[in-house]
Amino acid sequence: MAIFWEQLERYQPVVVKMLTKSLEKGRISHAYLFEGQRGTGKKAMSLLLAKSLFCLHRSGIKPCNECRNCRRIDSGNHPDVHVIEPDGQSIKKEQIEMLQQEFAKMAVESDRKLYIIEHADKMTTNAANSLLKFLEEPRPGTVAILLTEQYHRLLETIISRCQVFSFKPIPPALLANYLAEQQIPPHIALLAAHVTNSHEEALELGRDDWFAQARKIVLQLYEMLKKNDLQALFFIHDQWIPHFQEKQQIDLGLDLLLYIYKDMLHIQLGQQDKIIYRDKIDNLQQWALSCSQRQIVKNMEMILQAKARLNTTNMSVQLLMEQLILDLKEGKAFV
Repeated sequence: MAIFWEQLERYQPVVVKMLTKSLEKGRISHAYLFEGQRGTGKKAMSLLLAKSLFCLHRSGIKPCNECRNCRRIDSGNHPDVHVIEPDGQSIKKEQIEMLQQEFAKMAVESDRKLYIIEHADKMTTNAANSLLKFLEEPRPGTVAILLTEQYHRLLETIISRCQVFSFKPIPPALLANYLAEQQIPPHIALLAAHVTNSHEEALELGRDDWFAQARKIVLQLYEMLKKNDLQALFFIHDQWIPHFQEKQQIDLGLDLLLYIYKDMLHIQLGQQDKIIYRDKIDNLQQWALSCSQRQIVKNMEMILQAKARLNTTNMSVQLLMEQLILDLKEGKAFV
């Protein structure tokens, strides 16, 4: 899918302004570091910058997205644009050495060569040291773009040789609007936009029947919690556990439950604009009347503790959820 500067400017206005100004003045740095959360547009921005440099029919700084070079960059087949990804769990010294050998050759189709290193923080120590030498003695026309979600794990010496751009988290409202433009129902779009900051993941969730059913199950579970322990426990066995099977799915389900309590808290604080389950506003207002702020906060803490246990212990899902249900009903936290 073609990406344009105007699109990315909606989500990363500061980064786009600085990069486009550099392009307009012809002052391209030899090395950039794009840092920020997953899904904030770092990869899309790096490919758009590459196309702006290699496009055969550029209009000002805007690539056409249709010429041979633009298409080859999109498909990963341009001979002068190289993307390095982790080989297994890390980026190895051999990968950086092969890159150096490739860049020692003349550019195939222009006087410029560009490389993108994804998850640059996953370089081994030897790989990072090899890259440092590469950055210290850049060849004319060479542009490096390093992408990372773990800025603090990079060598200070590497960071100091790059122009650093920080990518801000995409506001959920903007992401929800994007999903709505893709024909995702509003109640699903807003929830997906809070679950992830990634356009691709949010769109995938928005189109997934599993996610829509997960939302329905979580809302039903809260209704059960308002009744009695036995019904809620039966519901966990009959509905929750069969649907939320993998650890990532269970963690997501707990997030969806947490958002219900957050919404009730927002109602009590008069922050209706922050509500996520907006199609359930009448129910939320009724539920909020039956709980104190202290109780809501305590229940949110219980859910967060359950998430922590899920990710740090081998506690069975059944036992984890049963204990959470009983704790939410009795109003006591994990010990």
